[in-house]
Amino acid sequence: MEILQGFVDAVVGIFNSSGLTTLNWQNYVMIGISIVLLYLAIKKQYEPLLLLPIAFGMLLVNLYPSIMSAPSTEMIPLADYVKDHTGAIQYPITELNGAEYVNYPTYGGLLWYLYQGVKLGIYPPLIFLGIGCMTDFGPLISNPKSLILGAAAQIGIFVTFTGAIFLGFTAAEAGAIGIIGGADGPTAIFVTTKLAPHLLGSIAIAAYSYMALVPIIQPPIMKALTTKKERAVVMEQLRPVSKLEKIMFPVIVVIIIAIFLPDAAPLVGMLMLGNLFRESGVVKQLTETASNALMYIVVIILGTSVGATTSAEAFLNLDTLKIVALGLIAFCFGTAAGVVFGKIMCKATHGKVNPLIGSAGVSAVPMAARVSQKVGSEADPSNFLLMHAMGPNVAGVIGTAVAAGTFMAMFGVM
Repeated sequence: MEILQGFVDAVVGIFNSSGLTTLNWQNYVMIGISIVLLYLAIKKQYEPLLLLPIAFGMLLVNLYPSIMSAPSTEMIPLADYVKDHTGAIQYPITELNGAEYVNYPTYGGLLWYLYQGVKLGIYPPLIFLGIGCMTDFGPLISNPKSLILGAAAQIGIFVTFTGAIFLGFTAAEAGAIGIIGGADGPTAIFVTTKLAPHLLGSIAIAAYSYMALVPIIQPPIMKALTTKKERAVVMEQLRPVSKLEKIMFPVIVVIIIAIFLPDAAPLVGMLMLGNLFRESGVVKQLTETASNALMYIVVIILGTSVGATTSAEAFLNLDTLKIVALGLIAFCFGTAAGVVFGKIMCKATHGKVNPLIGSAGVSAVPMAARVSQKVGSEADPSNFLLMHAMGPNVAGVIGTAVAAGTFMAMFGVM
């Protein structure tokens, strides 16, 4: 009978600790959302490199919330504490109500430890290092006017910042939400961990969702703001850029940014370091490692741990709906502002600039540039805008990082 009772107690204990008793309806809603995101990442291939690990992290934390639990201490009566073979007690002892207790540490969940790299701002700069290794700044150097279009596309960030304050968010929270408009996931995550870490899950999901939807969201806006004649403008071939120019560019940029906007230096600095690896031509092994193995390892850890911040309690609320709506507004305004400034440049240059390249001023590299190429080729199949659009595209990466540094400087985050 004792054996049978022990077996029954073990079964009951397993049942009581299972998800059947610990999960609530909100957890099941989040599990459903994670499955939808997994479908979009796998079937539709919407930004799968990050959307897939984020969605799986969301699934894990809502099935097993303890995977994100922080380390803590457990008060064990001294009489019950099992000493090691030396008879020593390795942990602090606290006296409470006349009794002595051992402060025994308990370990945190796996993803809590991995998340510390997000919280400390380590992972996003490492991703920027890899992006820098893969990015050719030649189109931007060849056509410096592209900086104007990259800057124009950041208008959506500041419009959304104002809208977020109007909806009741604090200035710091509004700054983090506004960065969604830059369509740059690592920057959005980096800023949010500094300004509004409690909103990380919602902002990360919104940022990467809209990045994935670039080919769907941007074309209607681009076509609505331009004529077919403007979309068919053929631009002159870019001038060749020397190796010296490509080497000097990252050095000059990081000097300027570090001096005038040091809060943006971690992101821009690592971006430029990666680009210097690429353009110097003397560290092929570092370039290959940073742009492949290192970056993809970081992407896995960052995506999964960020997804694990989307617990039901943190995600299912009115603020999340506001953030999703504001993120869409930010992205649309950024795209529209880039196209409008492209139209202005088209007029100023007497038809030498195709306004479509302005939409690439958001930071979704190189997807936004490809969308400019696609929409332009629909108006004139012989038109080739990709390299011209890469100028505003990489300028947008820098511009979003600068906007992020501005917000962090404004709100005193060091």
